[in-house]
This record gives sequence, structure tokens and C-alpha cells, in this order.
Amino acid sequence: MMIKKSLPLIFLLFSICTFSQKIIKKTIVSDFVDSKRTIRIYLPEGYDETKEKNYPLAIVLDAEYLFDAYVGNAVLFASKDKAPKQIVVGIEMEKTRKIDTYFNLNEEKLTTNNEKFYQFIKNEVIFDIESNYKTSPFISIIGDGTSASLITNFLREGKPFINSYICINPTFSDFIGNKLQSFNLGRYQNEDNTFYFYTNNSNSFSDEKQIKIGEVQSALTGLEIKNFNVINDTINTSSSISAMSEAIPRALDKTFEIYSAISKEEFDTKVKDLSPIDAIAYLENKYLEIEFLFGTNLGIRERDIYAVEKIIIEKENGDQLLNFGKMILKLFPTSPLGDYYLGRYYEKGNDIRKALKYYKIGYGKMDPADPNADAFYENILRIGGR
Repeated sequence: MMIKKSLPLIFLLFSICTFSQKIIKKTIVSDFVDSKRTIRIYLPEGYDETKEKNYPLAIVLDAEYLFDAYVGNAVLFASKDKAPKQIVVGIEMEKTRKIDTYFNLNEEKLTTNNEKFYQFIKNEVIFDIESNYKTSPFISIIGDGTSASLITNFLREGKPFINSYICINPTFSDFIGNKLQSFNLGRYQNEDNTFYFYTNNSNSFSDEKQIKIGEVQSALTGLEIKNFNVINDTINTSSSISAMSEAIPRALDKTFEIYSAISKEEFDTKVKDLSPIDAIAYLENKYLEIEFLFGTNLGIRERDIYAVEKIIIEKENGDQLLNFGKMILKLFPTSPLGDYYLGRYYEKGNDIRKALKYYKIGYGKMDPADPNADAFYENILRIGGR
């Protein structure tokens, strides 16, 4: 029994050790809050000041218990190609949480200390990190309880600069509805950007808290702002700590869904009914947005090429195969894929000589040991080549 109980602890310690060497501790002497503040900075594996690659920034409040949990999930998601690598900054608040985030139940506005902490995050923490590290334009901010309530105030900014608001186990005031309404969230649809707002409810909360979160979730869903993605989550658990640990990966899964390869849900809802030319444009735009938001030039994943392949080949007599093949050849000049699509284009047009040419070029790029090589060669045989 002792061994079984210790395994999760050993795993947790091992997980933390794997990224602990990349963590920098820094003290900020603030012009806003009344004391020096300590922040933790996690730089992802491969971070290099001399390279052009940039990284999304995540600001994690309540760093004493949220920072390691967030970093661990960020590392996991990046390793599985479900999210970009991130620079993660944790703000330590163990001694100042009440001053920084506790609000007056009888007032709608932030307290003086709340406002000071807000400005500290905005004008000192984010400014410091963006000035000294290679960040992309995409910023997430993560908080729990009263900290989750505080970060909703970033929605008031005239020029929004936070992309993802992750409000875990949020403790909202009675005035949260009026406050969100005063922010005029409809203006976000005029921004050439993408935003996410995550909240979780849970049966582990008091009835009053569940009702308040539910009201906020319903109100935000009703806005239907095209580029403001509202993620309403409900976590069934008897423990608010368990809800917290589940909320982080669930929030990451939705926040970075655009980064991931095209899922079945994305294909079914956004891709399958497109025309060939629109499917190509969707693919190009998806990766342009990934590069802009996350500072990551992925090219285009082969998996996503296959996702739209059927549309290009079967719709409109395959007329877009030529443009598709040229695009793939430009992206992957050593891959046989582009040559295959060009071969299909000319074969459909009964230009067998050109079709044979591209099929042979594609086959010539393949390793004979490749298990797909024989299947590719069937294209040559099918149209009378050798």
C-alpha cells in the first residue's frame, strides 16, 4: 500500500524536475503595488534568443499552486502537438492574495489595491516579459477563485491585448453581470484577432456559486460574437481541487484548438462542405493564423493535407488539383505528394503524358523501403507506364 500511494507523488516530483531547470525567479520592484513581487519565468525547451521563433505568453496568478500545474500541462500539450510551446510567467501571491484580489461585495468597482495589482500585471509584468523575451502576440491569463474574477477586468481594455482568459473555479461578485455588460464585449468582433473566455462550474461548489457562474456562462453564450469564443465547462467532481486540476487541460484543449491538426469536429463543422478553392484557402489561412498568433511557422501538416484531399479530388471535377499540387510542391519539395496531385490533375484531363511524368517524379522521391512506395507505383502502372 505504501508503494502504491507514493507513485503519484514520485511521478509529480519527476514531472516538476523535468522543467525546473528552465525556471527563472525574478524580483520586480513595483511602482504600483506596495511591495516587491516575485515572479517565476518558465522558458520552453529550445528557447534561444538568437533565433527568430517567438512564443505565446501565459500569465499565471496564484503561482504557488497553479504555476507548476499549468507548466506541466503546457509541456504535455506541446509535446503532443496540441499547443505551441509557451513562455509561462507565474506571479507569487501567497502573502498578498487578499490584498490583491479580494473585492468588496457591496461595490461594483475594483478596490484600490485590486486596481494597483491590475496595473502591476499590465504595465510591469507583461511589459517586462515582452521587453526581455521572445513573445508572440498571443497572451493568456489564468487565475483561480478571486483571481479569476480579477482577470475578467482585462476585458475592459479599449484595445484588447489578452487573447485567452482562463477563469478557474471563479468567485464572482453580485455585480459581475453589470460589469461584463459595461465592457461592451460586442466591440471584440471589430478586432482582427481571436479571443477565448473559459469558465468552469462544478457540483463541488456551493449552490450560490454554481448559480452565479451559470448565469455568467449563459449571458456570455448569448452574445454570439464570432471571434470571441466562450468556453462554458462543467466539471463533475466532489472536490474543488480536482476541478482545478481538470480545468487547466480542458481550457488548453479549447484555447489552442486552432493550433492542432484538423480534428473530426473541425472538419465536420468547418471544412467538409467547402468548395475545393475554399478548402485550400481555409488550410492556408489556418496556418497563417497559427504563425501570426503563436510565432510558429509549421508549414502545413501532412495530416491536414490529407484532411482536405478528398474535397480537392472529388469536387468540381478535380479542377483545383493543379493549384493544390503546386502549393504542396512549394511547401514540401522533397515529398511525392505535390507530384501525386499534379499527376491526378493531368490524368483527369486525359493528358496521360504529363500525368505519367509527375507520377514518375513523385515515385523517384520515395525510398524503395517506404511501405507506400508500391501503392504509389500503381498510379504509373494504371495509366500504362512502366
